[in-house]
Amino acid sequence: MRLFLLNILLAITWAALLGEFTATNLLAGFVFGYLMLWVMQYVMEASNYSVKVLQIISFAAYFLWELLWANLRVAYNVLAPYDRMRPGIIAIPLDIETDVEITLLANLITLTPGTLSLDVSDDRRTLYIHNIYVSTLEDAKLDIKQGFERKIREVFE
Repeated sequence: MRLFLLNILLAITWAALLGEFTATNLLAGFVFGYLMLWVMQYVMEASNYSVKVLQIISFAAYFLWELLWANLRVAYNVLAPYDRMRPGIIAIPLDIETDVEITLLANLITLTPGTLSLDVSDDRRTLYIHNIYVSTLEDAKLDIKQGFERKIREVFE
């Protein structure tokens, strides 16, 4: 967290030196600050900050890809002359444990068109979702576990 705040400070300093606080200058400052911190990690204490930033970027890119793909799939289903939906409710056993991780997973599932988080079991070990495209239960579970849940575990470990 300390290195993240230092990276933000470097981005603000970069924009101040350029004389304009635009989004482009702040983003460029953040990237240059990140690269500088990555190079300096061998001089400073060892940190996994550079790895975490790349994992967060990978997580965001994965979510945007899934969001785009789900939108295209639902749009195709609406425009197609035949119905390809096979809706179902799926119980997904969770490997993630904290409230933040479970809430993030449930929200990401709900934000993706065609899926909706319904409930979490009392022991927080199972998430119930509704999916309009269920080919097999195992495939649907594997998609969530190997997709969103795996990415969330990477970011939060």
